Parts: sequence; structure tokens; C-alpha cells
Amino acid sequence: MSDTFRLTMAQANPVMGDLRGNADKVRSVWAEAKAAGSDMVAFPEMFIVGYNAQDLIMKPALQAAALDEIEQLAVDCADGPVVTVGGPWVEGGKLYNAYFVLKGGKIVHRQLKHHLPNYTVFDEERLFDHGPMGGPYDVNGVRVGSPICEDAWFEDVAETLEETGAEILVVPNGSPYYRDKFDRRMNHMVARVIETELPLVYLNMVGGQDDQVFDGGSFVLNPGGELAMQLPVFDEVVAHVEFERTPAGWRCKDGPKALLPAGEEQDYRVCVEALRDYMGKTGFKKVLLGLSGGIDSALVATIAVDALGADNVRCVMLPSEYTSEESLGDAKDIAERLGVRYDFVPIAEGRQAITNTLAPLFEGTEPGLTEENIQSRLRGLLLMALSNKFGEMLLTTGNKSEVAVGYATIYGDMAGGYNPIKDMYKTRVFETSRWRNAVHRDWMAGPEGEVIPVNIIDKPPSAELRPDQKDEDSLPPYDVLDAILLMLVDQEKSVAECVAAGFDRDTVKRVEHLVYISEYKRFQSAPGARLSKKAFWMDRRYPIVNRFRDES
Repeated sequence: MSDTFRLTMAQANPVMGDLRGNADKVRSVWAEAKAAGSDMVAFPEMFIVGYNAQDLIMKPALQAAALDEIEQLAVDCADGPVVTVGGPWVEGGKLYNAYFVLKGGKIVHRQLKHHLPNYTVFDEERLFDHGPMGGPYDVNGVRVGSPICEDAWFEDVAETLEETGAEILVVPNGSPYYRDKFDRRMNHMVARVIETELPLVYLNMVGGQDDQVFDGGSFVLNPGGELAMQLPVFDEVVAHVEFERTPAGWRCKDGPKALLPAGEEQDYRVCVEALRDYMGKTGFKKVLLGLSGGIDSALVATIAVDALGADNVRCVMLPSEYTSEESLGDAKDIAERLGVRYDFVPIAEGRQAITNTLAPLFEGTEPGLTEENIQSRLRGLLLMALSNKFGEMLLTTGNKSEVAVGYATIYGDMAGGYNPIKDMYKTRVFETSRWRNAVHRDWMAGPEGEVIPVNIIDKPPSAELRPDQKDEDSLPPYDVLDAILLMLVDQEKSVAECVAAGFDRDTVKRVEHLVYISEYKRFQSAPGARLSKKAFWMDRRYPIVNRFRDES
């Protein structure tokens, strides 16, 4: 019996539904693991399909095709390390989230997920059946147990595996990012190794899928909670882990420990990776956006350049008679700093044509919000025309504060295919812009230094749809608005709790009203990078028609 065990961890990035491509990635890493003399190569949860597949996983044709790929993998990877990979399994009319063990040309074991998450972005109670708590599997004489993702957040599955002979726990995950989640993961896994006195490998996938980004950050713990190895966040990594048998059981040898970046850097990296993978996995190569001279479009342009490179980003300034010279100068300034293509398309002539067309119908009415929205919708029309003509995906630039209260024009500035800052409050937009000016990393394709002009950060926000307009004409100051939204939306606090925290009740009620009446806009808004546990999409699902108001 060997006193050493080598495991290859594949912190890898699958493409949703690309079964053959994902299987080829398994083959490639398996060959690398074989050359390294590994006993086993492990892939994340549901890797063969991608995660989170939502209702796609219920399609029988997909289930059958996934199993075909896994069975072929077993044949192709027969002469070398044992392969473990996630995928769907159907048995007795039931669908399971499974982890397959491939050895000697066939599937020799299936671990079925027992605990099914059914909160935030997860609907596994609806999609899958609960699997039984099974035992470990053999890898060259070593008994390995694999609680699948959520199964490791509870003590019973890991304890059952330990009681039935597991010597090492390998936990495959499809765990998407939200702010400060890493500490929660680590706390749960430390609890498992203390309870079982077994070493634990936490293996997470990386990459973007629609709104979600899987941040990797895989690690290995020894009994007692000692960190033996830490992989970086967000990067695809293949790591070889060395275990040795001791009188007290298997222990992981000390390995590399990547430093994890601070929260604001992780948030920005999520915005970049989300856009990069959304583009790459949907087949788009280039983007465009309306560059207003304001902070939101400036930050989105910077994210786009960091994700795709300046040659793949087009910025368009679409001024009206209300656009200030300051905004014109700021927009051109940031375009030059980023090195992107900059187009100047005035909308005054088109706006006048629309005004003339509508004049007989609007006769006798006063100009107001309708006329302001015409400007925004005309910009949306022109940007979508450029998108259609040149095959460039339009990015929309509304921050979470605006998305929450509907401070955006549907079919106007809301038009677009993706929104990198959809889950970023306005106050954090300012903070993130200052951070990006001060920091540059090798994963950023854009230039270093002060890429966002300080004047854009410092000037009062304005939609510039009427003379001397400021956002605060229509909304509370952003520090107040964001603090109220954080309580009402992210924390589900009551109006009374907001008032007790020191906010004016009329202001809170007004914000609450705006949040509720804007639901129909959010149902039609572009997807965007998820940064919190209460992002507007799968995390928070409210009815459009809703008369409830909190009278506390």
C-alpha cells in the first residue's frame, strides 16, 4: 500500500451546454495529470454540462448526451488517473445532481447530491431529486468521499462518509461569487474537517455564466482546519496536491498559498470576467456603448477595455442641446485615455424630426418627461442601429441605484445586451472608479494610471435631458438613497426599521414606492454581473403587479 497520494485539482471554466468542449477539457487536464503521475484528477460540480443550467438540465436530450460524453470519457481515460466529474444522472424516473467516478474504462461509482440548495440563484429542489447519503469510493487503495457542494455545508453527509471509511474528502463545487462569500465557505469547510478529522479538498469552478461568476479560490485543509494549499480566485488553474500517509491518517503536504484580493478588487474582477465570458461564450467579439461624460458610462467603458481590449470597444457620444461642454470634453478625454474608437453622433436633428412628427398629437400639452425620454430612446435607437450594422453588442450602463428606482428610460438608455454594473450601487461606482485609477493588475487589458478623469468622478451626476438638470432634482442624494436601498432591497428591512435607523419616513416611503413600481422595467432589463446576494434577477423575484406597501 502506497504512503503517497497525488490528486490533480482542475479549477476549470466550463461552457454551458458545450458537452464535447467540456469533455475535451477533461481529456486535456487528464493527460497533464497522467504525465504528473497523479492517482486522481477532480473536476467541479456539473462540469460536463456547466452550472447553473437551470431548466436546461431537465431536457432529456441533454441528459442522454451528457451521459454519452461521460461514458466516452471513461473509455478514453482508462489508462491513467481516476477521473471524477459532475453531471446529471437519471434513474427510476428521477433526476440527480451526480458526481461520476471513472476508472478502468467505465463508471465505477456515482455520488448523488443529498442537500439541494433552494435560495438566491438556486432552484435545485425544483430541478433535482434528493440522493441518498452514500459511501466513499476507492482510488488506488485510498478511500475518497465526495460531498457535492451544498452537502459539505451540513455535517451529516461528511460524517456519513467518514463513518463508512472515507480517508480524504474531495468536495466538487459550482459556487458563484457574492461579496464576502469566501469567508463563509472557509468557515463551513473548517467545521467539516474538525468534525471528521479528515483532510478536505474544496474544488470550485471558475468563469462567468450569464449574471453569475464562479470565482474558484479552491483550497485544501488538513484536520484541525490548517490551510495546506490555496489556489487563486478567478483564474483557471491545474494544481497537483500531494498527500502522505501519517500515523494519524492522510495529510496534505504544504503547498502554494495564493493571496486573495480585497473585496472591491474582487467586485471589479467579477465585472470584468462576467463581461469577458458572456462575450466569449455567446460568440460576440466587440462591444459599443453610449459615452455620456458621466461616471457610469466611464466605468463601463473601462471595464469593457479591461475585459476585451481597446480595439474591441467603440464609444459613442450622442449629444443634444442640453449636453454640456464639460460632458463633451470629459467623454472625449476618457475615450482617448482608454484608446478606444470614439464616434460623435449629434441627435438634435433627429430629435427635431420626431418632435415635428408628434407635434399635431401633442398640441396643447406642455413639454415634460415625455420629451426627455424621446432623447434617451433616440439614443437607444441609434446605438442599436450601430450594434445591428457592425455586430457589436450594446452595453447598457445603469447602476443598481438607478435600476432599483427606475431612474432609466425603458427602450432608451436601458437598451443593451449586458450591463456590467447592474448590481453596483452608485456610491460604489464612485469608489470603484477611484480604485481603478489607483490600481492596475495583469488581468486588466486596459492601460494603467488615471484612466477615468477626476472631473468625471467629482462633478454632480446628471442625465442632461433638460437645462441644468441634476440627479438630485428627482432622487435623494445617492449616499442617502443607497443606504435606504441597502436596507429595503438587500436586507429586506421594513420601513419602520429604516426610520429607526435615522431616515426620513417620507423619503423611505417614496423610495419604497419607486422600487415597487419599477419592477416591470427590471423584467425587461439586460442581465448583469452579480455582486451581492440580492442582485436584480434570480436573487430577487417580485411580482410586477403588486399593491402591497409597508405601512409600518
